[in-house]
Amino acid sequence: MNAPTKIANLSRRKFVVGSALTGVGLAVGIELPTSAFAAEASKLSGPEIGAWVVIKPDESVIVRIVRSEMGQGTSTGLAQLVAEELECDWSKVSIEFPTPGESLNRNRIWGDFSTGGSRGIRTSEQYVRKGGAAARMMLIEAAAAQWKVPAVECVAVKGVITHKPTGRKTTFGKVSVAASKLPVPKEVALKDPKDWTIIGKPLNRLDTLQDKVTGKQVYGTDLKFPGMVVATIKECPVFGGKLKSFDDKKALSMKGVKKVIKVGETAVAVVADTFWHAKSAIAEVQIEWDFGPNAAVSSESIKALLQEGLTAEQAFVGNQRGDIKAALAGATKKIEATYSYPYLNHATMEPQNATAIFTPERCEAWVPTQDGESTMAVVIAASGLPAEKCEVHKVNLGGGFGRRGATQDYATQAVLIAKQMPGIHVKLIWTREEDMTQGRYHPIMMSKLTASFDDKNNMTGMHMRLSGQSILASLRPAVVEQQKGRDPIAFQGVFDGGEHGFSYTFPNLLVDHAMRNPHVPPGFWRGVNVNQNAIFMECFMDEMAETAGMDPVEFRRKHMADFPRNLAALNAVAERIEWSKPAPKGIFRGVAQMTAYGSMVAAACEISVVDGTKIKVHRIVAATDCGYAVNPAQIERQVAGSFVYGLSALFLQECTVKNGAIEQKNFDTYGSMRIAQMPKVEAIILQGGGKEWGGVGEPTICVAAPAVLNAYYAATGKRIRTVPLKNSGITMI
Repeated sequence: MNAPTKIANLSRRKFVVGSALTGVGLAVGIELPTSAFAAEASKLSGPEIGAWVVIKPDESVIVRIVRSEMGQGTSTGLAQLVAEELECDWSKVSIEFPTPGESLNRNRIWGDFSTGGSRGIRTSEQYVRKGGAAARMMLIEAAAAQWKVPAVECVAVKGVITHKPTGRKTTFGKVSVAASKLPVPKEVALKDPKDWTIIGKPLNRLDTLQDKVTGKQVYGTDLKFPGMVVATIKECPVFGGKLKSFDDKKALSMKGVKKVIKVGETAVAVVADTFWHAKSAIAEVQIEWDFGPNAAVSSESIKALLQEGLTAEQAFVGNQRGDIKAALAGATKKIEATYSYPYLNHATMEPQNATAIFTPERCEAWVPTQDGESTMAVVIAASGLPAEKCEVHKVNLGGGFGRRGATQDYATQAVLIAKQMPGIHVKLIWTREEDMTQGRYHPIMMSKLTASFDDKNNMTGMHMRLSGQSILASLRPAVVEQQKGRDPIAFQGVFDGGEHGFSYTFPNLLVDHAMRNPHVPPGFWRGVNVNQNAIFMECFMDEMAETAGMDPVEFRRKHMADFPRNLAALNAVAERIEWSKPAPKGIFRGVAQMTAYGSMVAAACEISVVDGTKIKVHRIVAATDCGYAVNPAQIERQVAGSFVYGLSALFLQECTVKNGAIEQKNFDTYGSMRIAQMPKVEAIILQGGGKEWGGVGEPTICVAAPAVLNAYYAATGKRIRTVPLKNSGITMI
């Protein structure tokens, strides 16, 4: 299932490209470039001042960005980090995207291209800030050399360099060419956060909003090249199945059709002059599939597999404290609950697509990708050419959410089709039905939670058994092997420390995972495993609070003394929503908190319920402590956007399996909340400071659903432990 493709002919680049493909998580030492690279890099856009900055004589500043922009604002945030240390004029800043090929040619000088796990800023802030600082030092050195004064006597502010003793001034643009010829300093000091003037400011985004709303922005499906053809594809709908045979006679006779192609062992593609002609023709290809042994799998059989895991003897431990067996055996009272979470599709607005051109001497691809290096790796593998003869150009993404990251199946297909149409640009576009059928789904999971109490209603221990799928067993088997069979990310939010650490102190605790892997391939879905683990944990926290006879917030506070930043987030939402005061008549409140992606998040909501089954979410207050807030305005947008994802999954979304295949083929059976249903969102940004840099794109997704479920119980006295709520006859109004 989605095993990494082997790559041949990589010569000196084998290690870095292979690492990008397998995504094991290398610790790569990022060095700033030497001046030997300056001439080559300047061909891209102008005089290069280090690896990250280009400054032209007209004073325009170009900041290099390698993380993917898919609407989350990463490119603006990263530019702010560079510009802060550069001391340039922000109004003159624009961005540029180096290619993976350029990076490889320079010994991977720009580091990690991967954009996922809310890592875009937090895992690159150090080296991109150093890139900006180094460029500033080089510009000052160039000015000082022209004036024949010590560089320490000069200072840069908003793109102007001043010699402090004499007051002489010059600009970045006037010395940029000279600066580009200087060696990059090895020792680079960064600003103290108290001196920041660009980081922490709610600056407008650099990617143009006007182009998006007017339709001018070019996405992958919009690309056009002279003589280009368009392809669409059908792959075996049952994962693990193969193509048996196909009859293309009728399709080949249809208007605009150029070719019908077998793609690998599992798919058929039609190449035509337009997408409509390709789509119309592929419907007429008579395909016979070999569905294989998974054709009998259903949602019911998968559920039975997971239920067996809830009580299995063997499980991988992710968090343990004390003696949970003794606590349960000696309990005066015990409570137990079983929760479940379904498969989910990424459902990106733009279906998967990629454009490629192949010749025996060169292969290039234009791909909406979350990881240009992973795409580069599969282009190399599929083309059979060495790395120096391949290139990938990133295109704007019409949604990613994890689907366009670790799995690059659509890019592989585009190259394989282009190899059979040499010298011609081939744009592969999946139909919506293909996109929904060939997803890499949020993993299915169940959880059985058991808690013990003493004769004074004090909680004495909790066992949380997870049963379900492992993403890493499918996509990163080397990590699972290193962990002796355990998938550490299955424990997101309830792990023993780290960026997804458990944020309560219980006297006795056991969190373990019975790994059960059905044939449906899992993937990194926005928020990943913290989404279901937050529902399991935070709804059960309310159940435990009720058993202890305590208010849900007070019960959490009682067990959070060792987690002051989590407690601060919880207190912030409780205060803002006025938890200590009675809610208005007909309004009910719920709360949840979690650690996710290095950030501490909490949410409190207000809902009303009509006829016991119609929920109106009026308001959600959300606190995020991400350590340092690079762009507060963008964080607020990300928090609000994350709730669209979290609430849509809670109320509407589920992928089911019948005869081995996913049943939901389009938005008529896989819904999303509407604008009118969107609650008021109030974002609270807390800055824990220190050396912490947390994520913001994904963490708050997880707290929306449990907060609403807890509020629903407060309103109706009914615990809902299976989502989506539509299966319980509950709708969103």
